[in-house]
This record gives sequence, structure tokens and C-alpha cells, in this order.
Amino acid sequence: MSSDHDHAGTPAQEPSISAWRAYLPAIASFVLLLGGIAIDQLAPKFFQPEWKRLAWYLAAYLPVGLPVLVKAIKAIAKRDVFSEFFLMSLATIGAFFIQEYPEGVAVMLFYAVGELFQDAAVDRAKRNIQALLDVRPDTANVMRDGVPVETPAAEVKVGDIIRIRVGDRVPLDGKLLSDQASFDTAALTGESVPRTIVKEAPVLAGMIATDKVVDMEVTKPFGESSLARILDLVQNAAKSKSPTELFIRRFARIYTPIVVALAVGIVLVPLLIVEPYVFNTWLYRALIFLVISCPCALVISIPLGYFGGIGAASRKGILLKGGNYLDVLTKVNTIVMDKTGTLTEGVFAVQEMKPAAGISESRLLGVIKAMETHSTHPIAQAVMKHPQGDAVGEATNVEEISAHGMRGTVNGEEVLVGNARLLRKFNVPYPAEVDAVEDTIVVCAIGGAYAGYLTVADKIKDDAKETISLLKAQGIREIVMLSGDKTAITQRVAATLGITKAFGDLLPEDKVTRMQEAKKDPTAVVAFVGDGINDAPVLALSDVGIAMGGLGSDAAIETADVVLQNDRPSSIVEAIRIGKATKRVVTQNIILAFGVKAIVLVLGAGGLATLWEAVFADVGVALLAILNASRMR
Repeated sequence: MSSDHDHAGTPAQEPSISAWRAYLPAIASFVLLLGGIAIDQLAPKFFQPEWKRLAWYLAAYLPVGLPVLVKAIKAIAKRDVFSEFFLMSLATIGAFFIQEYPEGVAVMLFYAVGELFQDAAVDRAKRNIQALLDVRPDTANVMRDGVPVETPAAEVKVGDIIRIRVGDRVPLDGKLLSDQASFDTAALTGESVPRTIVKEAPVLAGMIATDKVVDMEVTKPFGESSLARILDLVQNAAKSKSPTELFIRRFARIYTPIVVALAVGIVLVPLLIVEPYVFNTWLYRALIFLVISCPCALVISIPLGYFGGIGAASRKGILLKGGNYLDVLTKVNTIVMDKTGTLTEGVFAVQEMKPAAGISESRLLGVIKAMETHSTHPIAQAVMKHPQGDAVGEATNVEEISAHGMRGTVNGEEVLVGNARLLRKFNVPYPAEVDAVEDTIVVCAIGGAYAGYLTVADKIKDDAKETISLLKAQGIREIVMLSGDKTAITQRVAATLGITKAFGDLLPEDKVTRMQEAKKDPTAVVAFVGDGINDAPVLALSDVGIAMGGLGSDAAIETADVVLQNDRPSSIVEAIRIGKATKRVVTQNIILAFGVKAIVLVLGAGGLATLWEAVFADVGVALLAILNASRMR
């Protein structure tokens, strides 16, 4: 079937009643065809003289045949002689020449119906993606003198304050000005669980406010929002052809003219060797050859299969920059992963508390929180976010000592909060175990005496361990973890997750070196998963680069081939699964198309198949292949 329909960039619209007008020519042709066959069988005298029969079937042929004839002429004008339009025109005109009118009409009718089904399948696939992603509001409520004013979103400037009401979809990227709010992020990440966003944290276009009216400051213009980037990625993904698609298109251009030459041979060669030679018999067999030769099932169902895979991935929050990466994902056998932000949350959190004898956990944490209120350090923020314990009073006379910590007074007692160097500076004795702690540590002294410590570390993502197990189950032979964090911490995280090869204390250039080592094995197909700006060189070096897109840096997302919008490691497994499912569908379609065509070609050449079988081999198999491709969800 035709591959020249350009649906790219067409706005997604729900099917309307007017869309059924496209089916009217096929319906008219079908009714006239059935009427003609009935008259042939029940009242053949009605078609006397013969021109009446020809006129009837021409009336049945033209509604579906004329558009194809016009396309064939236009294709020939562009020097594309062996197009499917030419083949269909030649085969059906030939059928009329030998007075096989019903079969000539049937070939063109079923071809036209196949075209309509193809268009519907492609439009539905594109419409599903667009309905999922193209959710940008056209307007925004911009605050002007304290009053929200509805303004076209494209005219909103960076720095403007906009108001988002409950149920409203965020029109542009920005940062939250309200204390905190809950947002539905399903359009961006595929996750149904709302995400809580705190003050100053990023809010992305496409999110939906779920619990309260909030204000946000715009940080990116309308055309540069995260949602605009997603739309661009998905729309352009279909343009990046997979090797299978490219091969099939090249193959079709070669084998179609070969089959036409064979069809001519079927007509002429028997003239030399068959006695008696009946021209109409051999022309009929040649026409069968021509109908079967159309590579419709391959040319449309294979791209549709890849597009279905891209759409299925998009609904899971996985954005692929081309169908070719679906192919690469099926071959990946080595995965190299960054630690921070990929397998861990990328934010600090209190891990454990070790108060000294006579000091309760609540008092230790309360005193530390009272001091950390005066610090903006990420570690201080992590302590303040810990759900247990409140500050036990107000810290006064707080003095920050660079590279050590803070000294101040809480409830009349001198308090030291910082690292072990701070305690040594003020000659406060502490247990030897403090110096042996590998994690980031916050040590506290109250009234000149050691009071205990707490550790702050990055939290492993909930699905990280399961992801590693599933990757191994899928046949990934080697998983490597790289990190700029301390080697001891990196090794501990790796052991927790079940990763046997891990390297810490790495600079960006060290990560590149490790990736180059992984690629020295000629059998290795390497995927790298990362999120930071320092991961961009390694993402570019890998066979397929996968970026954490929700919190990842713009540089990593731009360099990557696959973007995981939900930041969940388990999406890596899902991406590989979708890649393999797409490959299965495409392979099934190739086998189905070639298998059936080969059988009917042989039967047609031997005179054992009619044009009806040829129609099935062409249009019928194409429809089956399209239905198979449409299974991608």
C-alpha cells in the first residue's frame, strides 16, 4: 500500500462523521460490483450487448480506480515508474482487456479499502501519541497588579508570574512560588501517582495542579518547555528509520521491477515453447504476478510497527529519538550506569543516628536542627527535611567555621555541629568510630561533651534493586556502575543492588575511559544510563545513550538517544521489552508477507491461482500485517 501519505505534523483530531466520506467511493464500487456479479449469474441477458457489461463494471471501477490512475501518472512524471499505483493500474487494465471485469474491479476495490485501513491505522497511532502528549494549554493566567489576566501562552515572558488553579494544566516551565503543591505528572512520566513539589522546585508544562491554587514564576518561553521538547522528540522519532525499514524500502525498489520483468516473461516466453499458445491465459497469469508483486504489507506495516513501538514507549514515559534505537535496544548486552540520580535519588537524606550515652535521638536531632536552621548547605537541608524531631529551641550567636561546621548556643548551652575536625579544633574528645564512618557525617557536641552523630547519604531508588535483577533475567551479561562519589560508598551501593563491577572517585574523563574499556569487546553492545551534565560525553560514546529526563540535565537529555521521563531505573527494562516486542512484530510481518507472496507467486505462475488469491496475497496480507503492527501498545 501507499507509503506516500505524509501524516507527520498533522494535528490530532478525533474522527468525525465527515471522515466517512472517504469510504463512499469504495461503498459505491462495492455495491456496483456485487450487482454486476449477481446479474452475471442470474440475468446474463441484461448485459447484452457486451458494451453494457463493460459500462457497468467501468462505473464500479472508476470511483476507486480513477484516483489510483492519476497517482500512477504523477509518479511516472516523477520517473517513479514501478510504483504500486502503476502496478495496480496495469493489472486492472489488463483484467479489463481480457474481459475479467469483476476481478479487475475487485483488485482495485480491495486495494482502495486497504489504503483506507492503512490511513486509519497510521492516523490512530499518531492520534494516540498526540492525545497523550499534546496537552499544552493555549493560554496562561498571568498576574498583573495582583489580578490573573488570561494571556496567550506564547506571549508569556520569562520572569512572569502565572497562577495555576486546581485542575489546570501548567502551560509553561517554571519554579513554584507557593510553599508546596501536588501535581499530576502522567502526561510527562506515565506515572499515575501525583508528585509533591516544594517551593522553588521546578514545575513543568503538562503537569496538572491537583490540590490547591498555586503561583509559579516562568523560567522558559512557551516553545522551549519540557513538553515542547517531548513533542518534538516523538514527532521526529518516526523520521529516523531503522535499518530494517531502510532495507525493506531498498529491497522493494529492486524486486518490484524484477517481478514486472518476470511478468512480461510469463506472457512472452511461452510463445516460444508452448503449443497451443493462448495469449489471454498467459496474460492472466502475468497479471496475477503483478498484483502479488506490490510490497504493500512490508512498506507500510514495518514503519507502522516501529511507530507503534515509539507510541507504546511514550505512554510509559520513555521517549525514543528514532525507531532505529528500538533495534539497538534489542541487542544491548552490556549496561553501564551512573550512580547518583540514576540508581539513587540524587538528594541527601538522614540515614542513621548514633547518640552518645545519656542522649536521646530526639534531643540529638532537635539540637542539630536548631543549628542547621541557620545554614543553606545541602546537608543542612537534608537534616531539616528529616520527618522526626523538631528543633529544641532557637540557636543564637551562631558562627560558621569554614570547612568545619557551626558553633552557637541552644538553650544556654554551647553547641558544635559539623565534622570531626570541628570537635578536634575545640578539643572535644569523641569515639574512634566517628573517624571510621564512610558516609557523610554530622557530629554534635553539647556543653563541651560529645553528643553523637548522624549520617547523611543519597537514597537508593525504590525500584533500583529489582531493575538490576530484571536486567540480568533479560540476558544482560554485564552491568557496571560508575560514580564520582567515594569508592567505599559506590561499592556499598553496588553490593546492595547486586552489581559486581563498580568504580568510584571518577572524574568525567575517567568515566569515558571506563566506557572505552567496555567497548573494547567487539561483541559488546553497550548502553549507558546517566543524568548529569558530566554524563554527556559517555552518553555520546555508547551504542545507545539513556538519560534520566525528569531531573536530568539538558545536556544529558540532548545527547541521549532514549529519555526516561519518570526517572525510574525500571523504565530501562520496559524500554528493552518494548524494543523486543517491536522486533517480534516486524519479523512476523516480514515472514507473513514473504511467505504468502512466495506461495501465491508460484501458484500464479503455474496457473493454479486466480486474481482473487492474488488480491488476498497483496491486500489481505497487508491488512493482516497492519493489524499485527497495531497490537503494539
